Amino acid sequence: MNSYKKIDSKATMIITLICFVWGVQQVLLKMVSSDMSPVLQISLRSGIAAFLLIMVMFWRKDKLISKETWKPGVVAGLLFALEFFLVGEGLRYTTVSHMVIFLYSAPIFVALILHFKIVSERLNRLQWIGIGSAFSGIALSFLWKSEVADAKVINDMLWGDVLAVLAALSWAVTTVLVRTSNLSSAPATQTLLYQLMIGFIVILIAAIMTNQTHFTLTTSTVSNLIFQGVIVSFGSLLLWFWLLRNYATSELGVFTFMTPMFGICLGVMILNEPLELSFIFGAILVIFGIFLVNNHQLIQKKLAIILKN
Repeated sequence: MNSYKKIDSKATMIITLICFVWGVQQVLLKMVSSDMSPVLQISLRSGIAAFLLIMVMFWRKDKLISKETWKPGVVAGLLFALEFFLVGEGLRYTTVSHMVIFLYSAPIFVALILHFKIVSERLNRLQWIGIGSAFSGIALSFLWKSEVADAKVINDMLWGDVLAVLAALSWAVTTVLVRTSNLSSAPATQTLLYQLMIGFIVILIAAIMTNQTHFTLTTSTVSNLIFQGVIVSFGSLLLWFWLLRNYATSELGVFTFMTPMFGICLGVMILNEPLELSFIFGAILVIFGIFLVNNHQLIQKKLAIILKN
């Protein structure tokens, strides 16, 4: 039986770094979008990460695929491709701040799907409050656009926001598939390889079909691709899996709400993105909801200790 360690200073630094990397990735995709479309960037970074992962798996003598996992692995890969194609498309229309908030609402959809699929995953009162808060925040951000005067800007942002929510739903379905199929007992590297390889191929085809393959080779595009492929899609995910093997998932979940916070702050600081009042209120409600859904067990334990004392 695996004995998980308590979160220490080392784990705190690593998870903070991972959340920063996940938060900044959207900003970097958008920064160089005039030289290379986000869809093409995402495809190429998946290819780079898949190559590096194959090298690691060969070195460790891991199986690249297996007959027990290849079918759900292919489906997971297609869902991964759909998610990140939607992210790339969405970034053409909406801001990084909106994308990162709506994308990271995925745990809300995971909790809802599992509630109806697995008896042991029924939602408790605290989680329902979190889901209500998150959906209220999403609705507020969608419906209250009075601060933006230009109708085209409103329509573009709404379309980008819709794509972001659909990307979150795709991510949620992928998570449920991994948890309820043979992938749940497969090595994390194998599951990740299915997603990266199929994502690379399918998103590249999508980029070709939507005429998004033009690029300008600059120092910024090359350095961004290296960062996205080596650090974001390869390094950060391997570190995350290492944390999951050594520390309690419930405690790690407390820190992941930092990702959308980093994304919003970096979008404003680096890209000078506007923050509408409606989005600020909506984002607070979404983050609060995600926090409740992800960390309900830890919150209940803390409340029980407080009430007992």
